[in-house]
Amino acid sequence: MRGLAPFWIDPRDTSYQFPDITLALDEPDGLLAVGGDLRPARLLAAYRQGIFPWYNHGQPILWWSPNPRTVLFPHKLHISRSLRKTLRQRRFRLTTDTAFEAVIEACSAPRGNSESGTWITQEMKQAYGHLFELGHAHCVECWLGDELVGGLYGIGIGRVFFGESMFSRARDASKVAFVQLVRQLEQWGYGLVDCQVHSTHLESLGAENIDREHFRQLLDHWCPQPGHSGHWTTLSPMS
Repeated sequence: MRGLAPFWIDPRDTSYQFPDITLALDEPDGLLAVGGDLRPARLLAAYRQGIFPWYNHGQPILWWSPNPRTVLFPHKLHISRSLRKTLRQRRFRLTTDTAFEAVIEACSAPRGNSESGTWITQEMKQAYGHLFELGHAHCVECWLGDELVGGLYGIGIGRVFFGESMFSRARDASKVAFVQLVRQLEQWGYGLVDCQVHSTHLESLGAENIDREHFRQLLDHWCPQPGHSGHWTTLSPMS
């Protein structure tokens, strides 16, 4: 039975347990709980259970588990003909985990007339920065010369990468970063990239929607498996 209202998470609770994701609301889709905090143990517990925080400045922390869930299986990565051409040109230089603060700052900036990205509050930046220091959060940077023109960041748990946000200041820059990340994850034996919610941008790269219960089963399988721990200081050369 689905909940009629989101559950309250007491910030003093150190069990870091969340309600079952099947109790998330239908409207708004996936809202499960309110409150808590963004300490590393709670964030990691949330991701393992298929839950992520998303809220705007001035709101309490809101925890979500939408249905369906958008994911990408690394072996199903789709690269369009035009993107393949961009990759062959090798215009961009790619690095990993060298400019996390700059990447999350760029992801948080308003984009045109859209509010996209502005949900990444100062509190969120600090929390994910702490996860980065602990080796749980990662980023891919895309450079044009010495200028950071694209990138993405997310959380790695076991052999799952939970994508959070990406940005692009040059054509295809975020797509190139994403392609390189997924290729590397596949080489490392990762089984899943969580994309959270659908977008045409991600769909063009091979992302698909799956049922929330299927998503939970995949997490139960892939999260306990040993992943690539610590900072990801190198990526394999692009091919």
